[in-house]
Amino acid sequence: MMKNRILALAGLALMSLATACDKNAVQDITTPAPSSRIRFFNFGVNAPSVNFYANDAKMSATVSATGAEAVTGVGYGSVSSNGQYNGVAPGTYTFTGKIAAAVDKDLSVSPLQTQIADGKWYSYYMSGFYNTTSKNVEAFVIEDNLPAQDYTGAYVRFVNAISNSSPMVLSAKEQATGTTTPIGTAIAYKSGGTFVRLNPGLYDLSARVSGAAADAFPARTSVSFAAGRIYSISARGDITLATNTTATNRPFLDNTANY
Repeated sequence: MMKNRILALAGLALMSLATACDKNAVQDITTPAPSSRIRFFNFGVNAPSVNFYANDAKMSATVSATGAEAVTGVGYGSVSSNGQYNGVAPGTYTFTGKIAAAVDKDLSVSPLQTQIADGKWYSYYMSGFYNTTSKNVEAFVIEDNLPAQDYTGAYVRFVNAISNSSPMVLSAKEQATGTTTPIGTAIAYKSGGTFVRLNPGLYDLSARVSGAAADAFPARTSVSFAAGRIYSISARGDITLATNTTATNRPFLDNTANY
């Protein structure tokens, strides 16, 4: 039931994206929507803004006030299409981010070949550190194995996109009760954990290396998890900046809803 609702929302997102980006042929809605889904994160430290592609098909773009494609693209710390999934047919793809700016326009910086299975959902992450000489950054894809919808609770998982981190455990402390719940086990770089049920409410989130007495970097506080919703909490940034409170590349916990 939950995936049927997501499919309907994703279909609307596909139609909106196609209408907004018609001049750039981002999507073709003349054929039935494919059964598989993918979305894209730019979490590559110092990476340029990009448009995302599946082989030669553009999956994301930003539009200027004139209706033409803008050169802004999806910047660091952002997810394409406001976190919505894009439809993709099953098969083998090379997914990549291509530079959106006029300089090095459409240069592929994060190619990754991945098999997409029928009816499954995925997240693609640009990650690691952007190499300004080779103009390349790492990438990985994880499957989004979404749980059944629960109208009395929220589901949360942890994804580790910090390349210079140790495996970490995400914990969620419920403000109302003070109860702390580990969100699965320690998650290594380029990996994602399973979805864990939480009571709806406000939470303080922290990531800690297994066995450590202190958090790996400052907690993210007052995060709201709503009943019936599913969330991915993704760690991004540079772990060496753990004590920095202002740097753009400091480690940070991103909260993006899967649904």
